[in-house]
Amino acid sequence: MSDTMTAVRPGAEAAPSARTKEQDAATRPPRQRDAFFDNAKYLAIVLVAVGHAWEPLRQDSRTVTALYTLVYAFHMPAFIIISGYFSRTFDGSPARLKRLVTGVVVPYVAFETAYTLFTRWSSQDPDRPVSLLDPLYLTWFLAALFVWRLTTPLWRLVRWPLPLALVIAMAATTAPSIGHDLDLQRTLQFLPYFVFGLLLRPEHFRSVRRRTVRILAVPVAVCALVLAYWAVPRMDYAWFFHADSAPELGVPLWYGPLMTLAVFGCSLVLVGCFIAWVPGRRTWFTMLGAGTLSGYLLHGFVAQAAKHWGWYEPAWVRGPAGVIAATLVAAVVVTALCTPPVRRAFRCVTEPRMAWVFDETATGRAGTRRAAP
Repeated sequence: MSDTMTAVRPGAEAAPSARTKEQDAATRPPRQRDAFFDNAKYLAIVLVAVGHAWEPLRQDSRTVTALYTLVYAFHMPAFIIISGYFSRTFDGSPARLKRLVTGVVVPYVAFETAYTLFTRWSSQDPDRPVSLLDPLYLTWFLAALFVWRLTTPLWRLVRWPLPLALVIAMAATTAPSIGHDLDLQRTLQFLPYFVFGLLLRPEHFRSVRRRTVRILAVPVAVCALVLAYWAVPRMDYAWFFHADSAPELGVPLWYGPLMTLAVFGCSLVLVGCFIAWVPGRRTWFTMLGAGTLSGYLLHGFVAQAAKHWGWYEPAWVRGPAGVIAATLVAAVVVTALCTPPVRRAFRCVTEPRMAWVFDETATGRAGTRRAAP
């Protein structure tokens, strides 16, 4: 009893203990990156690039459309779930807010402007104004991530975060009046995936990566592909874009909430299959997982240029050989854009330090306080 009282007595051992913890936090080596998540991010970004490469080929092939539908059913949900998982520690502290600005806001402003100018140059929309409220092409994800991450503390407070997020997404599909400022329609419809990621723990990923699940994922994926092929003439794959309301997709209002639940369930199953197959060991592409932001933001210029320069016009491109070639080119290009040299070259706009803007002493103190407990 006396030992316990002495340990908690103010001024006795509490202060030295706090100092020791702060010293340990300051000298502690940086945490090692998890190979599994780097592998997952790289493979997901490759699927994003491949999906964009398939876009111009959809009308000429039911098979390509089925593959396109299947990939879009899970590649962005997987990316968003992982983003939610790594946003669990966001608490609105100075250091976290600085990282939000440098890692999300600055890239959004830079690439929204760049994509607008590129669109003008390629004559797709020569009069398009530079507007930070109207995300263009790939930049919607950064706008959405900004909103999702800012609301993270709220999702940690509510009693039933995932059901609430699903209700919000379901309601969004019935409200075309939401509009497209900051691509809010897509932000709200993808919200459940981010919240789902916030709720995950390391053991959840380990349970999905068991050998039994890995084997079961094979027939599930095959069935999903067959279902996607069957659904091509019967279903609008735009539901997997999560960008429009039910009226905008030409279906009754009540259809939106039902499709929200159906698509969410389908996507989670396919994300589970994807995660089950991601290797957990270090591979030749593990280091590329750290550069997926540059790969994501830069490959869009190549995808848009391919359309502008008529790479899809030759007849052979519409055949099987063309589909294979487009797939390989997309994978190689996005892989190159994820490499360390490219990441370093574009770090000034994708991961700027901005020491001239922020008070480093304030963010440093916040980081020390979080590391001490």
